[in-house]
Amino acid sequence: MLEMSGERFEELVAEALDTIPPELTRVMDNVAVFVEDEPPADDPELLGLYEGTPLTERGEWYAGVLADRISVYRGPTLRYCATEDEVVAEVAVTVVHEVAHHFGIDDERLHELGWG
Repeated sequence: MLEMSGERFEELVAEALDTIPPELTRVMDNVAVFVEDEPPADDPELLGLYEGTPLTERGEWYAGVLADRISVYRGPTLRYCATEDEVVAEVAVTVVHEVAHHFGIDDERLHELGWG
């Protein structure tokens, strides 16, 4: 397994978030991004996870709720990648993929677009 400090991995997630165009980050609402070491035990190969209500499904009822949560998982990403360059690329794809879920884009469409 590739070795990388938690701090370095968090930097890569931050850098990936910084590549999202400002016109999109301005409309992101009530979402927090976390880096975690491992995913839930029932899906040990999961690289990222979006939990929440996509912007496209929010209505007047949406108020006073906890923030949506995007998690990026360090352990499986490092096990999947052989080099730091691969980690950089995979983190970028994972971040874009999970942010896209915040915008209501489903897995099928993301795969069609090459972000699967």
